[in-house]
Amino acid sequence: MRPYGDTTGDGMAQMSFTLPIPFGPRADGAAQQLANKMGMDPAMVVHSHPIGEDFTFFVVYGSVQHIVDLDAVKVVEREYPLLPPSDVNSAIKKTLRRKLVVVGACIGTDAHTVGIDAILNIKGFAGEKGLEYYRELRVVNLGAQVSIPELVKAARADKADAVLISQVVTQRDAHILNTQEMSAAFREAMGERCPLLIAGGPRFDPLMAADLGVDRVFGRGTTPGEVASYLVHAISQRKEHHA
Repeated sequence: MRPYGDTTGDGMAQMSFTLPIPFGPRADGAAQQLANKMGMDPAMVVHSHPIGEDFTFFVVYGSVQHIVDLDAVKVVEREYPLLPPSDVNSAIKKTLRRKLVVVGACIGTDAHTVGIDAILNIKGFAGEKGLEYYRELRVVNLGAQVSIPELVKAARADKADAVLISQVVTQRDAHILNTQEMSAAFREAMGERCPLLIAGGPRFDPLMAADLGVDRVFGRGTTPGEVASYLVHAISQRKEHHA
């Protein structure tokens, strides 16, 4: 299949970018040249706008010849049903006969709590209540800039069933290195009693779970209901495995 613009299969696509060049005709020409080199031909600069004195933002529209092979697309499919809060509560009560304990934090030097708060706080995200809303979940939100030893200590003290970490800062792959260090620390400290380890953030690839040493990776746009439903699914599987 090819992109759809005006007619099926015409290959028309739109992209935006910024170049470090002052706004003007020369800047538009540079943007068109870049688009051509990226395989967009013909390419039309449909919008350009100065960003300060030395930068220009562009929107380019044109045709590409590339074809999408759906058989080659690799993604993580959701293998569990999305449950309403009442069903999540009932399933936890039936499976554990106690509250499921979730410890969450932004680790390392990451001070961005918007992601972890969207999942944990009762106000939630995308019209869904956060995990604090669920009657059978006990949520411990450690906040930002939590060191890995502090996280492991808190998880052990609270007898966590699941640990959720959020990483927004990604310079020099900090999110990858921090998550790998975290998973290694938990397995060294807790062995088979290690809680579910879940990582989330806008730059995480859900296919990276094994490389990161975690049980699940959630990317951008994840809702509290998705996480809650996953917890039910994963905890149930663990109970069956150890039965």
